[in-house]
Amino acid sequence: MSNVARLPNAWLSKCIDRFLEESEDALLGEILRHSSLSVELEQRNAWLGQIGILKAALVGLQGQVFFELTIPRIGKRIDTVILTNGRILILEFKVGSAIPDAASLNQVWDYALDLKNFHAGSHDAEIVPILIPTNLNVPFSNVTELSDDGVWDPFVVAVASIGTAIDELSKIKPKRHFIQEGWADSAYKPTPTIVEAARNLYAKHSVHDILRNDAGAKNITVTSKRVEEVIRESRENRRKSICFVTGVPGAGKTLVGLNVATRHSKSDDLHSVFLSGNGPLVEVLVEALTRDELAREKGRGNRPKKIDVKRSVRAFIQNVHHFRDEGVRQPDKAPNDHVVIFDESQRAWNHRKTSDFMQRKKGIAGFDASEPEFLISCMDRHNDWAVIVCLVGGGQEIHDGEAGIKGWFEAIQNRFQHWSVYVSDQMGGSEYHAGDDVRRLKECGILSVENQLHLSSSMRSFRAENVSVFVKAVLDCEPDKARDEISNFATQYPIVVTRDLVLAKKWLRQKARGTERTGLVASSKAQRLKPHAIDVRINVDPVHYFLNECDDVRSSFYLEDAATEFQVQGLELDWVLVSWDGDLRHNKGRWSHNQFRGNKWMRINKAENQLYLLNAYRVLLTRARQGMAIFVPHGDEGDHTRLSQYYDDTFEYLARCGVPVI
Repeated sequence: MSNVARLPNAWLSKCIDRFLEESEDALLGEILRHSSLSVELEQRNAWLGQIGILKAALVGLQGQVFFELTIPRIGKRIDTVILTNGRILILEFKVGSAIPDAASLNQVWDYALDLKNFHAGSHDAEIVPILIPTNLNVPFSNVTELSDDGVWDPFVVAVASIGTAIDELSKIKPKRHFIQEGWADSAYKPTPTIVEAARNLYAKHSVHDILRNDAGAKNITVTSKRVEEVIRESRENRRKSICFVTGVPGAGKTLVGLNVATRHSKSDDLHSVFLSGNGPLVEVLVEALTRDELAREKGRGNRPKKIDVKRSVRAFIQNVHHFRDEGVRQPDKAPNDHVVIFDESQRAWNHRKTSDFMQRKKGIAGFDASEPEFLISCMDRHNDWAVIVCLVGGGQEIHDGEAGIKGWFEAIQNRFQHWSVYVSDQMGGSEYHAGDDVRRLKECGILSVENQLHLSSSMRSFRAENVSVFVKAVLDCEPDKARDEISNFATQYPIVVTRDLVLAKKWLRQKARGTERTGLVASSKAQRLKPHAIDVRINVDPVHYFLNECDDVRSSFYLEDAATEFQVQGLELDWVLVSWDGDLRHNKGRWSHNQFRGNKWMRINKAENQLYLLNAYRVLLTRARQGMAIFVPHGDEGDHTRLSQYYDDTFEYLARCGVPVI
């Protein structure tokens, strides 16, 4: 059986001729037979009304009609889809509404964009989103604009004008060739955000259900399966194992971990917990899952307290530091979980930082272990078996005191050679700095190197999977390679650079459609962007930034608050504005690393801290799913902290890397 995901069947699917021939009652009966929900009288009447309206509007047309077509990634159903005259028409009826509100327009726009981006049969089609407030009395005037990718801007049509609107559209020859035959059977390949994926997995969908069926998704499926095998083998053989999964930025490492954790979150023996030291990621995911669960309970007629729902969610996903503190509080007790997944495990603290924290914050003197060593020791308390899954991002260490993956290998080498170790075949690469450690453990006979444990394709950008390769070339000072890479995806994933912040924001807002999320980001060391009203010292709440709607000034949509690498790592936006300050300057073919102290810039000389700064920009430049604008200020010769030389060479270098200037 093919494993290619397809759009689920609509509750009603007819060629237009048959739709016009059959009675309204017969058509309604077919919808009701396929409905998976109990249907209220109000909904039945709404369907009857829509059927009657379309019977009048579609006379003389050829094509197909679909009622209640499910869009899996969004988790909603399109009222009606019509394939006719070489176009896809998406109709959303708002019963009882007389005024087209922004949320309704965004809803029908999102439907069109989802089909355009993720449904193979819709890639080459013109898609027309149409909103129909049933109480609207304004007659249809004219069609809207067609975007470059073939998605029309949504327009609003009164019930009485639907036929007129379709007729007017038919007079405009499509600019794209669209084959209607087999449309409903075409592959559906969604690429969810990490928040969307967590929501779906927590609702007990499988990882296969929510992913595209291409190389990246297959890679995730293979890796997830191999991790599951390690868990099963460890349990059956009463063995303790640690598994290291690597991947390029946006490849789906967190998704692999969430998939494992959700599959076993309710099992007593296989109970798993997802742990991350990334506080913003944990808070965003916990809040998103809590809001979803509250909505589901409300739909069932229940009214649970939010605090109780959030408590149950936190049993499944936790901050790794809370897990650590519990291990300190009960030093002889094994954790409840036999399987723990550590996301971004390269960010675990080294011995110095852990000991210092325990002394200052916990009052524990002489704490003699790095965070990786202590976390393994907690799981080692199990008498039978245990599995640790470490999700490792290459080039993602962004803070002082982060041990990198080396801290884990040193702990295994020094104390836990009775554990079986499974590593990706990429672990010896330059981004992980673990080649010598891998060789030493291999000599001990406890290490297995496996290519199934590496995720090689970025899933973050469904438009251009090799953006991370371009970013790496930019940061490695390889402009020729960067220029070659960007030429491969420039039309699918636009990147621009500008000296004008207002223009950059305008560009982003013009690109974003529907509920596509925009956001402003900057390095935590970008201290001299304040003249441009960008102050990274302001504490951005990631929950508001990533989850709140476009009418909330705290949300990313407003492009006012700049999130830093610490707030955005592991999360993503559709369109990103990267603000580039004088902390990282390109100069004579090399990077100059700087930090602002007091009233002047100071050179960063320590190699480790230079790496953190470079990785901060790596994180910022790989947050966008669909495209980004890079803002490099002009500088000001009257301000010794913002001299033009701090910015001009960087701007010119990015242009040499092939980034178009606006």
